[in-house]
Amino acid sequence: MNYYQSKILKSADLATLRTKVEAGLKEVGFGVLTEIDIQATMKKKLDKDYPPFLILGACNPVFADKVLTAEPHVSTLLPCIVTIRSLGGDEYEVAMMDPAAAMSVVQNPAIEQRFLCWLGLGLPSQPLHILSLSSPIRYIVGQK
Repeated sequence: MNYYQSKILKSADLATLRTKVEAGLKEVGFGVLTEIDIQATMKKKLDKDYPPFLILGACNPVFADKVLTAEPHVSTLLPCIVTIRSLGGDEYEVAMMDPAAAMSVVQNPAIEQRFLCWLGLGLPSQPLHILSLSSPIRYIVGQK
C-alpha cells in the first residue's frame, strides 16, 4: 500500500487551485487550520529557491473528536496534511497521506472501527468510493 495519494492538475496558479482544494475539503467536513509556505520558508531560512509549494493542515472536528476519544495519541498524526506543489508551467500536484495507511499504524481496533464507519463502510446512504486509494484526492479536487 502506498502511504500517499496524489493527483496532477492544471491550474492558472497556485492560489486558484488552493481555493478549489479548500472547497473540496469543506464539502467533506474539513477546514484548513494551518499553512506552511515551503517556497517562502526555504528562501527565508536557507536562501534556497523552491517552486510554489504549500502544506495545508486540514481537520474534520467530528472525526478528530471520535479518534481522539478512542486514542489520544493519534494526535501525533493530526492534522491531516494536504500538499499543493507546482510541477512547472500550469501543472500542480495535490497530495495527501492515504488515510487508511495513516490509521493503520495506530493498531487500535476502536480507531479502525470509527475510521471505517466515518468513511461510510456499511452505510448504504454513504458513497463507498471514498474507500478506494485515489478517491479522496479526486473528491477534494472536484473530480468525484
